Amino acid sequence: MDDTKELAFNREFRSVKGTYKGIQVLAVSTGIGGASTAIAVEELARIGVKVMIRIGSCGALQPDIRLGDLILASGTVRDDGASASYAKPIYPAVPDTKLLFECIRAAENEKAACHVGITRSHDSFYIDEEEEVSKYWSERGVLGADMETAALFVIGGLRGVKTASILNTVVESEDKLEDHINDYTSGDQKMMHGEKLEILTALNAFVSYDQL
Repeated sequence: MDDTKELAFNREFRSVKGTYKGIQVLAVSTGIGGASTAIAVEELARIGVKVMIRIGSCGALQPDIRLGDLILASGTVRDDGASASYAKPIYPAVPDTKLLFECIRAAENEKAACHVGITRSHDSFYIDEEEEVSKYWSERGVLGADMETAALFVIGGLRGVKTASILNTVVESEDKLEDHINDYTSGDQKMMHGEKLEILTALNAFVSYDQL
């Protein structure tokens, strides 16, 4: 972005504004998990933010998804506590259709390895039955797992915010997350390339969506 300026930094929430190809963009960190994401979405919605794209990391649940691949969520299994506090489980966690299409188009233009489909949001990857739970959802075609997308989609739907979620794969399906998550912070090239691609995908999706 151009003309960047940090606005605030409190706890896990850091905000930076700038412009990208002529449109104003606000980048905000949400911390880990649905609860802190819910706070960010609520407060951003209250100051007038109408379009939000999550960029973050995920663990793959399918063997053909490799490190640095992007997953664009077309819907999310609500296996978290934050979204459950807002609506009954039958309420769907889905992105805005037009915004998702613009994310897909932007990812293709960046020539990113991209997978579109269902993801799962949960509250901890250290539960005793983690392997069994991951196998269950993998067998049902879920592409990957994160901790924030369900909260974003549900609260966005309730508050009239257009949302999408772009996830960068940092753990492959055959690997244990606790054995490999530190590879992300150490700067593994494939994962860092995926992070760059998801940032560019989100920014360019904002531009094309703004022109609709």
